[in-house]
Amino acid sequence: MWHRPQLLNTLADLLFAAGAAMLLAAAAVWVLRMPFAPIREVVLEAPLQHVSPLELEEVLQARVRGNFLSLSLDGVRESLEGLPWVRQAQVRRVWPDRLVVRLEEHRAVARWGDAGNEWVNTFGEVFLATPPDQELISLPLLKGPPGTAAQLLRYYSEILGLLQPVNLKPVAVLLSPRLAMSLQLDNGMVLALGREQSRLPARHRLQRFIEIYPVAVAGREPRPVTVDLRYPNGFALYPAGNLPDNRGKE
Repeated sequence: MWHRPQLLNTLADLLFAAGAAMLLAAAAVWVLRMPFAPIREVVLEAPLQHVSPLELEEVLQARVRGNFLSLSLDGVRESLEGLPWVRQAQVRRVWPDRLVVRLEEHRAVARWGDAGNEWVNTFGEVFLATPPDQELISLPLLKGPPGTAAQLLRYYSEILGLLQPVNLKPVAVLLSPRLAMSLQLDNGMVLALGREQSRLPARHRLQRFIEIYPVAVAGREPRPVTVDLRYPNGFALYPAGNLPDNRGKE
């Protein structure tokens, strides 16, 4: 080997390259560990409605560590998305010392289930959060098996439009474990729609009730508490204390 200058030159070049790479790696580690270029400012791009400044400050103080280069943006983002009202977080660096944060908050459009701290957002997603004000507590209630929140939100929007001509509004849409649907209206009545049927969809049964409501139901005394719409050719009205027989008709 010592009599082959070309091979020695190649070996020397490889050793030099390896040494240079090690020096660069050591320099990079040194730069990341140096206390220069700290994050001096955190800028919030959009105002927040539900996330409190204290919650935000606690997360940022715990996660914004290291200098401008070594800061883990993914770590900060994941911590911010762990806050109750945060649906999505975006975090980016702005040279030389700024961290820019943008939070997308959940916008609750309905309550979910009986727990009292579950909500449905505009995307039909269920999230956990403590109710911050009375306005949200008065949102309509959706209740059904896991994974049906988006479906019930669509039902609610459709039903809301169907009931407008008779000045009624749904305050609860309920789906049983056997997928039988019922509605509670703002006048106290409960409409039992039953399960979806290919021959007579729940929407058509509700539409039939709406058409006859002004004549057959609106002025009736006493007002029926429950209206059973599960019949193929009509419906049944039940006053207080009388409930429909659910056997075989869900």
